[in-house]
Amino acid sequence: MRTTLTVHHNEHVSSRSFDEVVRAFEAAVGSVENIGLEALSASTKSADEFESQVKSRESTSGFMRFFTVDHGAWMARVGLNARARVYMIGNPLIARTMLEHDIAAGLNVPVRLMIYEDPVSRTTRLTYDLPSSLMSGLKNKKVDAAAKKLDAKLIALAVDATGAQA
Repeated sequence: MRTTLTVHHNEHVSSRSFDEVVRAFEAAVGSVENIGLEALSASTKSADEFESQVKSRESTSGFMRFFTVDHGAWMARVGLNARARVYMIGNPLIARTMLEHDIAAGLNVPVRLMIYEDPVSRTTRLTYDLPSSLMSGLKNKKVDAAAKKLDAKLIALAVDATGAQA
């Protein structure tokens, strides 16, 4: 089976420096990178305890980092100069609002986004695909409604970090 989707790609172009955007973004996003979601889950004994542990790792945006790739670090090793980071962010409590209606929504949560410095314009870009557009192929109204709420939270985070609309 093959489905064709129209993906809505957002890019927030900021006059803030790369370092400023990264700092603002990382301050607004909690993290489970040091423990891992699986270990966090294994360390809890009940749904209430798991929810409490997740909430304690959220920051102001309601998201947390699961994984960060610093493209600039490895690119420097091969002679390329770039400032770019890819983040995998989400929140299991938000993901649940979609996964409970269709487990296939798990392909697109957690969300991936990238912050990079455009070498030509010297602007900083925060870019991502809107989750609702990625999940539109599921044709599930409950998933769509939950994904649109996720879109709004993601957009608010991006605007906060960059000071720019998409």
